[in-house]
Amino acid sequence: MHIIDHSYTSLGFFCFLLSLYTYLPPIFQPNQIKGTIINMGIEVLIINIVLLIGFAVAASAGNFNQDFEITWGNDRAKVLNNGQLLTLSLDKASGSGFRSRNEYLFGKIDMQLKLVPGNSAGTVTAYYLSSLGDTHDEIDFEFLGNLSGEPYTLHTNVFTQGKGNREQQFHLWFDPTKDFHTYSLLWNPQSIIFSVDGTPIREFKNWESKGVPFPKNQAMRIYSSLWDAEDWATRGGLVKTDWTQAPFTASYKGFNAQACVWTSSSGSSCSSKQGQSWFTQSLDSTGQARIQWVQKNYMIYNYCTDTKRFPQGLPPECTLA
Repeated sequence: MHIIDHSYTSLGFFCFLLSLYTYLPPIFQPNQIKGTIINMGIEVLIINIVLLIGFAVAASAGNFNQDFEITWGNDRAKVLNNGQLLTLSLDKASGSGFRSRNEYLFGKIDMQLKLVPGNSAGTVTAYYLSSLGDTHDEIDFEFLGNLSGEPYTLHTNVFTQGKGNREQQFHLWFDPTKDFHTYSLLWNPQSIIFSVDGTPIREFKNWESKGVPFPKNQAMRIYSSLWDAEDWATRGGLVKTDWTQAPFTASYKGFNAQACVWTSSSGSSCSSKQGQSWFTQSLDSTGQARIQWVQKNYMIYNYCTDTKRFPQGLPPECTLA
């Protein structure tokens, strides 16, 4: 297993440096370097150059051609803009989907999505991590479409060893069809944190010590799909898909993964010694306050309060602090 940060892989970084040089102030131009060294010192000059390089690296992003593969839907899934944009479409014949080429065991995954606009009732845009098999692990974002003017439902879930039933649902505090927004999954040995535009909305903690399974042994790929779920997606299936509005299209950009890539030959797991901040990251007091704000104002369903669904008692993680 090895660490990969896609912000360091873009070839566009080198082009950026070349174009940036043209706009550098005279202090960095070759005929000024000698005077700069005298006036500022070699150390200061090097520090400024390193800062410029570091900024360019951090600004780079992943590439859909390199990082993903189309898995179904044929030409309904398209990679555009030299790998910087991906679109999925749904019509009455089929939806479409893609998956990551790599498998990950722990990481921080960011993706920018712009959801199906207008009357999206009956459609589901899914973006999730998952392993394979009957005892698979899975971490879900699902966006349930709605009638024009009505809010999307953001559906989240966590599966461990093939068992889910840990749904929390939210409305968003913005229109997710007007622009791209960043949806993030932070998955480390301590917890799973779902975030929207940097605001945490849900945390699933590792309570293995209390007998609650936690996904930590199965590597997962990133998947996304756009598909028809009119039987349940909108108002429990009461509102059907309006196929006169097809094709429905969702768009993706800005993929970034700071993650441990699983390889079959390695078989090792991540350790905190790898020096990645996300690996030990947890919610601070500000993050806890933001989650409380979101859940107070925008949560519309929480399995941990559904006593009718669990007449024998709520799942154990619901009663743990």
